Amino acid sequence: MSMNEKEKSAIAKIDASDVRSKDYGELLRNISGLIEEGRKAAVRHINTAIIATYWLVGMRIVEHEQKGRERATYGEEALRNLAKELTKKYGNGLSFPQLKNIRQFYLTYRREGFHPSSQVALEKGYALRSQFPYLLQEIGSQFPLSWTHYRFLMRIEKAEKRTFYERLSIQGHWSSRHLEREINALLYERTALSKRREIVIAKANEHAVLARPEDEVKDSYVLDFLGLKNEYSESDLEDALIRHIESFLLELGRGFAFVARQKRFMVGSDEYRIDLLLFNIALSRYIVVELKLDKFTHSHAGQINFYVNWVKDNILPRAKNEPFGIILCSDKNNATVRYATGGLSNKIFVSKYLLELPKPEELQRELERGRDLFLRHQASRLIERKETAGEAAA
Repeated sequence: MSMNEKEKSAIAKIDASDVRSKDYGELLRNISGLIEEGRKAAVRHINTAIIATYWLVGMRIVEHEQKGRERATYGEEALRNLAKELTKKYGNGLSFPQLKNIRQFYLTYRREGFHPSSQVALEKGYALRSQFPYLLQEIGSQFPLSWTHYRFLMRIEKAEKRTFYERLSIQGHWSSRHLEREINALLYERTALSKRREIVIAKANEHAVLARPEDEVKDSYVLDFLGLKNEYSESDLEDALIRHIESFLLELGRGFAFVARQKRFMVGSDEYRIDLLLFNIALSRYIVVELKLDKFTHSHAGQINFYVNWVKDNILPRAKNEPFGIILCSDKNNATVRYATGGLSNKIFVSKYLLELPKPEELQRELERGRDLFLRHQASRLIERKETAGEAAA
């Protein structure tokens, strides 16, 4: 009995399905592997180019302007002027704090003996274009992590401690955020005190946040270096949310008064900024408000405690009571609020304090509302630009 055309077609489809089920999975795995490796290679090249460039910039600042000394004789005013000129030309990626980081990066690793042979050629007058590929190769072998990693590492004064975190970051493929978390969690000190250091390190690696190519490419330092601008930057969102929260608190009618936004202060050679500083008349306290565009971590609590202590000692006129802090966290999924009550011990005063402050739920709602308003505004601007571009093309 011969098969009819429908039966033959059905068998052909089954055979094709079998072939696809066997070969398609392998094809998908192969292509996915190629894409992953390509992404990793692209990120490595970008980071190497960034660090090589910053090494050269640091070299020019230190070796030329400072004549090799670790502190410039002309002071930091020239560096501020340089930052202004470079920012006009290249955007926010070369601000004054960034130039200070670049200078510190060069000084930190120069002290430890890193001196590329291609740099020697540049110092002798060879053309930058001819030496840059060699410098990229030498830099890539010396600095395999991202610029964000090295911003955390170079702040560690002790070379042995810095090498400890750098080695673990490379071996464990740590993200820069995980590196920061382990530094703040005193992993080095805990390992040194432990009799079974391998267990302490294993636990740190057990829940490590791994570096992903897509995250590193979105790093603000990478985007600034490449001259790429998103439809909005995190700083735009942060500024919009802080303004919204400021308006909300001042309109509550609970005695809040504005003091400063982005209050800048220096401790040693490091620069810090308080997102929002208010004063509450009823409580006679300064209020430090910090916004984070990610999830709450213990490092946020430490940071705002540092800010609160600085305000207590340095802001005039002095308030009757010690300041306290409010941490606002607004990641993509939710909004959270933490009150940093500091040394409040009097239960009666704590009750009054909680009455004067907005409830966490109120602040959470306002964070979500402020973010939604900002995103809708950005979407409207994008639609308007596209419509304008379409009319111009027509």
